[in-house]
Amino acid sequence: YLGIASLAGSLGDNTCNEVPGLVHEQLQVCKDNPQSLLCISEGARRGILECQSQFRFERWNCTAERNYTVFGSVLKKDTRTDCSCDMSRQDTGTDCSCDMSRYGEADVDGWKWGGCSDNVNYGLWFSRTFVDAPETRTTSTSGNVRSLMNLHNNEVGRQAVETLMSRRCRCHGVSGSCAVKTCWRGLPPFRDVGEYLKNSYERSVRLAGRSKRKLRRKEQSKRLEPISYNELVHLSKSPNYCNNNPQRGIHGTVGRICNRTAQGAESCDLLCCGRGYNTQVVRNVERCHCKFHWCCFVECKTCETLVDVHTCK
Repeated sequence: YLGIASLAGSLGDNTCNEVPGLVHEQLQVCKDNPQSLLCISEGARRGILECQSQFRFERWNCTAERNYTVFGSVLKKDTRTDCSCDMSRQDTGTDCSCDMSRYGEADVDGWKWGGCSDNVNYGLWFSRTFVDAPETRTTSTSGNVRSLMNLHNNEVGRQAVETLMSRRCRCHGVSGSCAVKTCWRGLPPFRDVGEYLKNSYERSVRLAGRSKRKLRRKEQSKRLEPISYNELVHLSKSPNYCNNNPQRGIHGTVGRICNRTAQGAESCDLLCCGRGYNTQVVRNVERCHCKFHWCCFVECKTCETLVDVHTCK
């Protein structure tokens, strides 16, 4: 809901109570700092868009529903697809101060920590406080394996952000001599986090269904091998998502654009599930051969191209 609702300019005294599905701990965070809801909403929105970008060639492509469930009932099945949703939960930073913990420290390479490092520790704390609240409440009362799975996957997303933090530097000195180089830590581009989590999704670990207080691998030979926080986890195999099934929240792949010559997931063979595809010639009209004339206008020609578009039957 927070990722698809428009909250900008609508924050009022009762906004927190109007958001469906919040538990007591989340309501308290919202009431203590109502502006944080805008940041959470923007983070969720960006996460949904990133999920749709990463899965644009998959049979399930993060299709968003116009309701508070976002992805519909498809993510109530504990499948591998369910763990991909956690990439939409991580960009939930609110306004906070710079990380000054290493400010002024010098390095042997001739640079020193300075500037305004992104306060990732605050972001991690806030995410655990707000995002984990519903699952933490469930695990404390019943030890539900689905909640343990969600908590683990939430932490995988957070650890991805921290792992991908990078050092950024700026030179200072006469005529750009770089006599002094000031460096700080910055958050990674959102796309890098999305790609990291998509790769983790491809290698996700299936869990033993009877895990209660501790997650265990389903594969018997690896049962004692601990699950790390760079591994996403799931409980059930995903369906093939080929055919429309409204009861399960599956839209199928009929009408999806595919690539006739590709070999990967976007190929017509895989995306269309063997049903074949239709080909339509589409005319594209766009501006081309543009020239700048002094002063001051741009003159362009109109170019027409015919493109074959293939869609799944």
